[in-house]
Amino acid sequence: MITAEQAKRLHARATRGESLTTKEQAQLEEWYTLQDAAESKTLGITAAEKTLATLHVQVDAALAQLTTLTKRIQEVASENEMLRREIATLRQQLAALSPQSV
Repeated sequence: MITAEQAKRLHARATRGESLTTKEQAQLEEWYTLQDAAESKTLGITAAEKTLATLHVQVDAALAQLTTLTKRIQEVASENEMLRREIATLRQQLAALSPQSV
């Protein structure tokens, strides 16, 4: 295995079109492979962080929806209770008018 400096020199030579020995070419390819692996690892962490941020946004959106739905359910329950009381009052009024029909 070669040092990073040696690999950079080989890379510079190769990109300028200079010929490399078979051994140098193999060393450069090995260095490229290591660099690619390091880059992939770094990008993997970034992708994981991005995924985590996306999940946080989705959870926040779901919580907002849940809060809205909970509020609406409470409103409907309150309206239902008012209607039950109104129905009870109407039944009492109807019973007072005609005792045999209830």
